[in-house]
Amino acid sequence: MSDTHVSVRAEDEPEQLREQFRQLLRYRWLIGVGVCVGLLAGAWLGITGANSYAATTDIVLRAPTSDPFAPTLSSDKAINMGSERQTALSRAVAEGAAKRLGMEADEVDRLQDGLQVTNPPQTLVLHFTYNASDPKEAARRADALTRSYIDLRKEQWESVRGAMLKSLQDQLNPVAKQNDELSQRIKQLPDGSAADSAYAVQANLLNRITDLRGKITSLKALDMTPGNVIRNATVPTSSDGPGLPLSLGLGGLVGIGLGLLGAWVRLVFDPAPRSAGDVARAVRGPVLGALPRDSAGALVVGRADSRAAEEYRSIAFRLAYDERFADRRRLLVVAPRGSMESSVAVAVNLAASFAETGKNALLVEADLRTPSLSERLDVSATSRPRWSRTAEHAEGEWPGHGQLVVDAGESGTFGLVPGERVRNVPRALTSARTTRLIAEADDPDATVVVVAPPVLAYADALALVDRVDGVLIVCDPRTVHRADLVRIRELIAGAGGTVLGAVTHTESRRGGARSAARSDNRRRGTGSPAARPAPPNTRAEHERHRDDDGSTTITLRTVGSGDR
Repeated sequence: MSDTHVSVRAEDEPEQLREQFRQLLRYRWLIGVGVCVGLLAGAWLGITGANSYAATTDIVLRAPTSDPFAPTLSSDKAINMGSERQTALSRAVAEGAAKRLGMEADEVDRLQDGLQVTNPPQTLVLHFTYNASDPKEAARRADALTRSYIDLRKEQWESVRGAMLKSLQDQLNPVAKQNDELSQRIKQLPDGSAADSAYAVQANLLNRITDLRGKITSLKALDMTPGNVIRNATVPTSSDGPGLPLSLGLGGLVGIGLGLLGAWVRLVFDPAPRSAGDVARAVRGPVLGALPRDSAGALVVGRADSRAAEEYRSIAFRLAYDERFADRRRLLVVAPRGSMESSVAVAVNLAASFAETGKNALLVEADLRTPSLSERLDVSATSRPRWSRTAEHAEGEWPGHGQLVVDAGESGTFGLVPGERVRNVPRALTSARTTRLIAEADDPDATVVVVAPPVLAYADALALVDRVDGVLIVCDPRTVHRADLVRIRELIAGAGGTVLGAVTHTESRRGGARSAARSDNRRRGTGSPAARPAPPNTRAEHERHRDDDGSTTITLRTVGSGDR
C-alpha cells in the first residue's frame, strides 16, 4: 500500500512542476522586463568593456632575513597576506606611483580606481591588475604601482630596523662606558678580594656588551628587500571585456533568471487563486467546472452545440450525483462580489441542463434590486404554481402570482420566477411565500435553482441559505481573492449552508470582443444582451426590432427624467 502511495506521489510531481511553471507564465510581463534589463546590462557591459585594457604584474613577498637559504625560515607565518593586500591598495602606494608618473595630487583617487590586487590561495604572490582605456598607459601605471609598493614596504622595514638599532645602541653605550670606568679602577686596585670582585662584575658587563653588539650586527646584516617582481607589466594586445555577443548572452540568461525570480515573488504574494486547487482549498469543495473564455451568455444549453454547453451539462451531472444536492435538489448560485453576469449565466444554463434531463426545473431570480431575467430570456405563457394558489398576494410582495416559462430550445422548458423590485428586500426573502416557493423542490421530479446577488455585496444570499443549503460559488480567479472565498465559505457555513463546489470562468479584458459576441448572439437568436442596473432617476422601456430574417428581438432602452 505504501509503495502505491509513493508511486502516485512520484507521478504527481511532474504535473505539479508543470502547473507551477504555467502559473509563472501568468506574469510574462515580469519575465519580459527581466530579460530587457539583462540585455541592456549585457549591452552596456559589452560596449564599455571593449575600451578597457588590463595590464598585470606579480610580486613574490619575502620577510627580512640574514640567510634566505635557511631551511627553518617560514615566510608565510611572518607575512600577513591580507594586510599586504590592503597596503598595496592604500593611498600611500598610489601617491608614490603618482610621483613616478608625474601626475597631479588630485589625480591620485582616479589612479586608485583602476587598481585591483589579489592573492592567489596558498601563495605569497600579490597579483596587480590595472585597467585603463589605453593599453600602454595601463602597463605603465601597473609598473609604477608595483614599484611604489616595493619602495614603500622597503622604507617601512628599514624604518623598523633603524628604530631597533637605535634602541640597542642606546642600551650599549652606558654599558660600554661603565665597562671602561671599571677597567680604570681595576688597574688601581691591589690584588685581593676587591680585585676579584671587580673582575667578576667586568665579566658580566662584557657578556652584555657582546650580546648587544651581536644583535646590532644581525640587524645590520638583514636583507630588507620586501619582495621580487616575477612578472613585469606588458602592453595588452586585446581588450579585457568579454565582448558584445557574450555579454548579451550572459545578460539574457541573467535577465531570464531575474524575471523568473520576480514572477515567483509576485506569485507568492498574489492574493488571487493561482489554480483550481487554490479555489478548491479556499471553498473546501471541488471545482465542478471551468467555463471557456467569454462564455457568459444568458442561455447556451439547448441553443448551440458548443463547448460551453457541454461544460454546463457536465456540471449539472456532477451535481446530480452529489448526495448533498440529490437529497434536496435545491441550489443557490452566487458570485463573490461585483457583477451578477457570471452567476446568472450559470444559474440559467444549469436550469436548462436539469430540464434537459427530464427534471421540472424552476429558476428563481432572487435579485430584488435590479431584476432583469424576464427581459433577457425567451419567456412565454404564465402559469400559476402551487405556492401562488394557496395564499393571498399583497401588493408589492414577492414572489407575485406569475411564473414564466422559458424556452430552452432542444433542452425543453423550465419555469422562471422573475425578481421584482420591493421596498423591503430582507423581509421579502425571508417571507413564508419565498419558503413555499423553494419548497417546490420537495417534488421528486423537481429541481429549484436560485440566483442571488453577490455574497460580499449584499446579505440576500445568506437570508436564503437556511432553505437553499446547497451553494455553488461562481468566480473569476483573476479578480477574486483567496481571502474573499474563505470568507464566503465561513459566512455560508455560519448560516447553516454547505458549499457544494465552485465554477470558474475567465472573461476577456477587452470589452470589444464581448460586445461583438453578444451582437452575434442577437443576430442568431442564441442570446440577448445583459441588462445593467439603470442609473438613478431613469426607467427602462422595451423596444421591439424586426430583423431581416423576420425574427423579433426585444431590447431595453434607458429613459432619463428629461425624456419623459
